[in-house]
Amino acid sequence: MTDTTEKEIIETPAVEAATPAAAAPAAGTRAPRGGDRGGRGAGSRGGRPGGRPGGNRPREARKSEYDQKMINIRRVARVVSGGRRFSFSVAIIIGNKKGKVGVGLGKAGDTSLAIDKAVRNAKKNMITVPLTKDSSIAHDVEAKYNASRVTLIPAHGRGLVAGSSARLVLELAGVSNIIAKMHSGSKNGLNNARATIEALQKLKA
Repeated sequence: MTDTTEKEIIETPAVEAATPAAAAPAAGTRAPRGGDRGGRGAGSRGGRPGGRPGGNRPREARKSEYDQKMINIRRVARVVSGGRRFSFSVAIIIGNKKGKVGVGLGKAGDTSLAIDKAVRNAKKNMITVPLTKDSSIAHDVEAKYNASRVTLIPAHGRGLVAGSSARLVLELAGVSNIIAKMHSGSKNGLNNARATIEALQKLKA
């Protein structure tokens, strides 16, 4: 009895104690990241509960009441101990074509920042031009700024006859039926524009 029982126990195969809880993922496949936390898409601004409504909506650009024209844009360099530092200088004319006009200058390391500075400077230096009923000026006027000299003459029915940056100043000021003569050989657009502004300031209503 004892020999037979021991032989049967030895020949009987052993049963595995436990089976694995879950099968391992196949080779070459990756388990999804995030688990119960969710993927990255669930945490986007437009989808999360705490985000702003309409986060992907484009922002409407605010239109300025003034039109603007760029006279020139220059890259200037400043020599320092470590080398040269470059920045941008921008000259701009702004106006509402209803009698208000201004010239501004701005300088910054970026062109967009330089333009913003020039626009703010032009708004500070804005003038009001007394216009006649036909959008002209009342009398002749002459002015000088540095080496630039300009003469403005009313000319009824002639339109806007001007050149250089004086034309841009008169156009944005809303002046027509006028002749602008440049008496100097200066090619500096900023000085020509400021000479035109000086002439418009001398006008009497």
